[in-house]
Amino acid sequence: MFTLLSNISLTAACALFSVCAIVIGIIGTRLARIVDDLADRTGLGEAIAGAVLLGMATSLSGIVVSVSSAWTGQPELAISNALGGIAVQTLFLAIADMVYRRANLEHAAASLGNLIQGALLLCLLSMLLLGRFSPEWAFLQIHPITPLLFITYLFGLKLVKNAQSHPMWTPKRTRETREDQPDDAYGKQTLLQLLLIFLSLALTIGITGWLLERSATVIATETGLSQAAVGVLLTSVATSLPELVTTIAAVRRGALTLAVAGIIGGNAFDTLFAAAADVAYRGGSIYHVIPDHVMLWVALAVLMTGVLILGLLHRQEVGPGRIGFESLTIIGLYLVGITILILN
Repeated sequence: MFTLLSNISLTAACALFSVCAIVIGIIGTRLARIVDDLADRTGLGEAIAGAVLLGMATSLSGIVVSVSSAWTGQPELAISNALGGIAVQTLFLAIADMVYRRANLEHAAASLGNLIQGALLLCLLSMLLLGRFSPEWAFLQIHPITPLLFITYLFGLKLVKNAQSHPMWTPKRTRETREDQPDDAYGKQTLLQLLLIFLSLALTIGITGWLLERSATVIATETGLSQAAVGVLLTSVATSLPELVTTIAAVRRGALTLAVAGIIGGNAFDTLFAAAADVAYRGGSIYHVIPDHVMLWVALAVLMTGVLILGLLHRQEVGPGRIGFESLTIIGLYLVGITILILN
């Protein structure tokens, strides 16, 4: 099937890309509702459910791209796909802010869990830089920073869960604050049915996202783009479409904490793409074969995340165009990154 999809024409690839995007749009809306119901039914809360369930489900296709690229000797594509995904998904949060017209999304979705996840994401991104500039050590061709990334991620989730159970800080409630309140109306589905629906939707998004990436790769090959450009401009955007759809669906549903958590938590999970790619890459440490113009996107992701956290802390109620200053800054930073990529 891989060979068949690699040999399709540019026209067929564009058609497949469009069909997959439509399917993801339909399924993503449904997935956001199911995860919101699971957050209420299980008591996980929107912050944890967004990070773990929604973030992981929408990232399935992305991690397949990074791992398969590393395994086939394309480390630049593997890492640029992961980093480009983090940047574009942060951009999607700015788009969701535009959709939510009542107030600045970061103001309304104030949550300790989201702040901790943002800090966790900064730590994970910084560890990627440590891996890049540390000595080129490897055990079984795996760099020591790789297992530390997995351990740090799990520890961060534990901190989010503990903060949810015993918060030591709470945001000030305003008339526009939308707290994570369980919905008493769960619908007719049992917990088992909700879980089965979630798994089937997640699997469908994973397969559709993979097909989307395959078509994007054919488009990139036919147009002569570099691996970095393919990763940042095509595969990362293509495989991140589920995040855009589920985030907007969550905002329209009123699950604002879930919307923000799905992006920040998904970004934290996406840093593990690099760790998984290092395991799959058989040429030693993957962090040391990545060119500087790709690692620049780590710094850009750190800056975008820092701006997002500032927005969550400052909580500007209404900004220019009824979106927050952080959304405008994130859009500008993403455009700067694309400009630098094109110039390089």
